Amino acid sequence: MKRADAIVIGGGAAGFFTAINAAEKNPKLKIIILERGKEVLTKVKVSGGGRCNVTHAEFLPKELTQNYPRGEKELLGPFHTFMTGDTIEWFQKRGVELKIEEDGRMFPVTDSSQTIIDCFLLEAKRLNVEILRNQSVKEIQKSREHFIINTTFDTFSAAKIVVATGSNPKIWNLLEGLGHNIVPAVPSLFTFNIKDSRIIDLPGLSTDASVKILDAMGKTILQSNGPLLITHWGMSGPAILKLSAWGARILEPLKYHFKIEVNWLNTYSEEDALDSLKEMKNIQGKQTIFKYAQFELPKRLWQSLVKASGIAESLTWSDATRENLQNLANQLTAGIFEVTGKSTFKEEFVTAGGVDLKEVNFKTFESRKVDGLYFAGEVLNIDAITGGFNFQNAWTGGYIVSQKLASP
Repeated sequence: MKRADAIVIGGGAAGFFTAINAAEKNPKLKIIILERGKEVLTKVKVSGGGRCNVTHAEFLPKELTQNYPRGEKELLGPFHTFMTGDTIEWFQKRGVELKIEEDGRMFPVTDSSQTIIDCFLLEAKRLNVEILRNQSVKEIQKSREHFIINTTFDTFSAAKIVVATGSNPKIWNLLEGLGHNIVPAVPSLFTFNIKDSRIIDLPGLSTDASVKILDAMGKTILQSNGPLLITHWGMSGPAILKLSAWGARILEPLKYHFKIEVNWLNTYSEEDALDSLKEMKNIQGKQTIFKYAQFELPKRLWQSLVKASGIAESLTWSDATRENLQNLANQLTAGIFEVTGKSTFKEEFVTAGGVDLKEVNFKTFESRKVDGLYFAGEVLNIDAITGGFNFQNAWTGGYIVSQKLASP
């Protein structure tokens, strides 16, 4: 049996951050990371298109929590202990400079996730954190003072354990065996599959828009806005991904078949759009409606929506009827699209689900059910929209857990 002071199950972002910080605070600790795969930090490697979206430039705890569909209330206290500024400083002290992009996402200046991986591996080595690969955990038992962990190859013993395995159903089953409730996992952060003549020839086109998810009666269930990207399979971009995150539990029972309403003019109402179109009719009478894009819309999108309004390519503004303008205003601000499925967003698969948050003490991230059992990262029922927020949850939880591991 291999003995340690603390064992971290999961060799990902949360696991490494926990182990490194605990070892730094208390160098006498014997810490082991158990990773089920051949490689560690695999999700870090692919995140942000291989650049690693480390965190987000949001520096107020309350504002930061609003990016978490699940975990918003619970993370407010922890973010007062460790959040964005602390993350930036932590990496800076270890020679990793971060940069802020226009949308607030933060990446290493190298634009390479390998920079983050190398940092973690070097720190783990420097602090004598033992990393064991190909160690799939089969059993977790709790005696009065110790945990016994059986893996495919070995048996381990430790007074404290940290579960940082992300969305791993096998580990969730083991945690249920220890008395925890697991909120069933459903996908989050996915794109919408849509086949529609209005967008079929526009893949790669992006514009700011407002999007609503509608119920069967046509009432708004959820709404978001931001960049919307038209893809070969439908729609993506932040406006869509936000809806998929906040709507994760609503959309799963619908089997991802529902309707959305897209306002390509974002903040304009249909009445505002109609008023603007009437002005164009008066001012630009001799111009053809189809030829020149309005409202700063991409030309191909404008022309597609003009066609969808039943307006001929040769029709001039002066010859447009009230019905023509009304139809165009509707297409611009209230176009209905049918979603017929979902696609995973790149490699960054995120789920909503995990350990019930009521069963965790968020001052320490310790289980309320089992003394000495801690959690960090997405093993909890916490998930975020895209933009570096899931990693910030991992850093915050890992740091707070490390404080408890390091204390006697």
